[in-house]
Amino acid sequence: MLIGILKEHKEFEKRVALSPTVAASLIKEGFEITIESGAGDSSYFVNDDYSNAGVKISTDKNAIYQSADIILKVNAPSTEEIQLMKKDAVLISFAWAQTNPDLVEAAAKQGISLCSMDAIPRISRAQKMDALSSQSNLAGYKTVIMGANALGKIFPMLMTAAGTIRPAKVVIMGAGVVGLQAIATANRLGAIVEVSDIRPETKEQIESLGGKFIELDEASDAKTEGGYVKDVSDEFLKKQQALIAKHVSAADLVITTALIFGKKAPLLVTEDMVKNMQNGSVLVDIAVEQGGNCEISEYGKTVVKHGVTIIGEPNLPSLLPLNASELYAKNISAFLLHLTNENAIQWDMNDEITAGALITHQGNIVHPSLKKDLQLN
Repeated sequence: MLIGILKEHKEFEKRVALSPTVAASLIKEGFEITIESGAGDSSYFVNDDYSNAGVKISTDKNAIYQSADIILKVNAPSTEEIQLMKKDAVLISFAWAQTNPDLVEAAAKQGISLCSMDAIPRISRAQKMDALSSQSNLAGYKTVIMGANALGKIFPMLMTAAGTIRPAKVVIMGAGVVGLQAIATANRLGAIVEVSDIRPETKEQIESLGGKFIELDEASDAKTEGGYVKDVSDEFLKKQQALIAKHVSAADLVITTALIFGKKAPLLVTEDMVKNMQNGSVLVDIAVEQGGNCEISEYGKTVVKHGVTIIGEPNLPSLLPLNASELYAKNISAFLLHLTNENAIQWDMNDEITAGALITHQGNIVHPSLKKDLQLN
């Protein structure tokens, strides 16, 4: 089977779906691979790296779409690009199908089998395919480094002949994969770390990494599934806001990471809360791509408001494109090899991983969570 790799064209995107090393391993498994010329440049993989691995280089993007049996991407192609793909081809990428109905419908109409990397179930058998976790780990690290760079003081306590510098205080909202890596990174840099999460079961993980859990007396009404928050009431979010307001006002760096799967990010930091933050403090809003946890963060911009530097950088893994591409390539390769047997795709609908990731197949929307919501025109 022929695998096609295309350049990523989404704003702020520097990753590529396959690294040369992983491409070489797939070729040993019997696949042929063609990559669009320059697709790996932003990840520091040049054409010669791929050629040396046995990958064919093409300057014709349309030809790759039209000939490939399998398309591997980081971000899903446009609906126009999907129309170039041949019937029964397989597309594997992040799809965010719940919030991207046009993509889902286009794939179904074209007869494409669309597999979404963000829909792979979070079970032990699928850990090596978990691209959300691999990319979120990098994002958690990078957000602390960005915040530290923008902050006009150091993180650790420092005792000098001229006096003692107190350690910086970091408040992190959300203890998912991003938040946990941010806790570990900030703690290693010497900061005092406080963490808020609507899931009380995260307390042990937070404390094991050196963070202090900001605990709400009232039990959370958050609904979770597979490790992701699926829903939480507005009333509970308001109570959480009130609790963390005093912690935010005393923080040097605030990092917000809270996301609700398939929905707009919850509002955690209001403009009034920003006004009460210390002059010169920093806020990094990781959720800016889904509407933002901070009321006044701006997508793709770093702004100073009320004396606070607010960083609204989307797609943080792409700021570490070499590592991010290497890890994503291993994730997507593991998933592809899981689907294949003797160089052919095996659609085992009784397999939890296959059924969880498969969005469209043979002209139909097959994912259980979408069949009720989306219908073909």
